Amino acid sequence: MPSSRSPLTELLGDLARALGRLDARWYLFGAQAAILHGVARLTADVDVTVSLGARPTTDLVAVLTASGFDPRVDDVATFAEAMQVVPVVHRATRIPVDVVLAGPGLEELFLSRVEERLVDDVRIPVAAAEDLVAMKLLAGRAKDLEDAAVIVRMRGAQLRPEMIRETLHVLEQALDRRDLLPAFERLLRS
Repeated sequence: MPSSRSPLTELLGDLARALGRLDARWYLFGAQAAILHGVARLTADVDVTVSLGARPTTDLVAVLTASGFDPRVDDVATFAEAMQVVPVVHRATRIPVDVVLAGPGLEELFLSRVEERLVDDVRIPVAAAEDLVAMKLLAGRAKDLEDAAVIVRMRGAQLRPEMIRETLHVLEQALDRRDLLPAFERLLRS
């Protein structure tokens, strides 16, 4: 009997089971997370952040491969160590997935604030709207800024602007930038 699940749900289900085998904390971010927060957008990839704790990246690569994901680069372990991302493609759907390795600091904070969403029948940890807005402002591309604006509009009074301001302040300090907070304030005014 053919599956009634969407390709995205099939991918997310396989990914959730794989990361569950590692007992890894993770969250969906990027365009797919923006869609779950109300942005009408087309995208052909999936972005997640994973905290492996003390586990080596090779454990992640092994469980992903065993769970239906193929590496998109030749020496994925070396690439992951250098770039802090494991690029794979879901075998069944051919959808690319970037698995970002969480570091200390903000990514740990984002992990602590995830919002669980039900996508068809799959429970998915999704970056909080406020954290996603900060990520989108940091990325700074036109489509990211548009996504951030839509999320702010969709959340309305439920949005916690102070949380975004605190994150953007940390990012500005860490990256020696002064443009993120003003961009957020302009977004709030529009």
